[in-house]
Amino acid sequence: MSHGHDKSLPPSLRVWAERVVGPLPAVLDASHPRETSRVWDVTDSRGRRFFIKQSASATLYERETFGYQSAVPALGFGRAPRLVETDPRQLALLLTAVPGTPVSRLALSGPEHRSAHRQFGALLRRLHGTDKMPGAGRREARTALERLADNAEHHLTRAGDLMSEGRRALVRRSADHVRKLTDLLAPAHIHGDAQERNALWTGPAVPGQRASTREASGQLAVIDFERSRYAPAVQDFVRLACGPWQDRDDLRAAFFHGYGRPLTDAERQALPCLAALDAASCLAYGPDHGEHDVTARGLRTLARLESGALGAFV
Repeated sequence: MSHGHDKSLPPSLRVWAERVVGPLPAVLDASHPRETSRVWDVTDSRGRRFFIKQSASATLYERETFGYQSAVPALGFGRAPRLVETDPRQLALLLTAVPGTPVSRLALSGPEHRSAHRQFGALLRRLHGTDKMPGAGRREARTALERLADNAEHHLTRAGDLMSEGRRALVRRSADHVRKLTDLLAPAHIHGDAQERNALWTGPAVPGQRASTREASGQLAVIDFERSRYAPAVQDFVRLACGPWQDRDDLRAAFFHGYGRPLTDAERQALPCLAALDAASCLAYGPDHGEHDVTARGLRTLARLESGALGAFV
């Protein structure tokens, strides 16, 4: 997917990748439309597709590498890219390609959309339960939640006039309540950015067209693990609850059917609070980076929370 200001594949990355898979006669910019995103869709001389990804920071590189090595294999063949090689000096990863189009770009039929979310739930459950959760992982999950709550005040400052006093109070109450739930939330190896743009659907639907099939068919794959880490499992539900699940109880129900269990009582309490913290983060980040969809998500979430629509998140 090219985005106007194409980013050329640096010669050093090409040399590195070609040492691994051979000549790359076809290279396409596949970056997201933001300055820090650097991804290339490449094809070797045998017609095999790969992705070269250069992480924006050492932390994201380490998280994604760890995720692919430790948790992603549990998702199964074709359900996520496979890590071929890494280069820590260039913060680069070479990944296999998986088929499909982001669900966010498709007009799926009702049955297909529900099937996509059911499969999304099943895949995240596999990811969340990929190991026995070492003690260090549990400690990291707890720390991650505490840090999230602690960052709220910084986000409120950066959000400026976009946050009314009532909304600031709502976010602060949410941060306080999340801290009280820390010991009650199940830790997991989360994806960290579970949303429809990172879920690829292979089926009869194509971008911009509505599928006419009555039966749900197709397969889902999950991509982009640069934010994978140990954290409470409920954090992986926030962006779905603030996005496609709005006014779509059927998608939420399908997801948890695939996930294999409902929310716990602590998770039901935490999800609206985490949504409020996510909204504050959106309003701190979106305007400064020109990401209007992120800003809109934050405003929409706060409006729903202010209206008392807590049930809409759980």
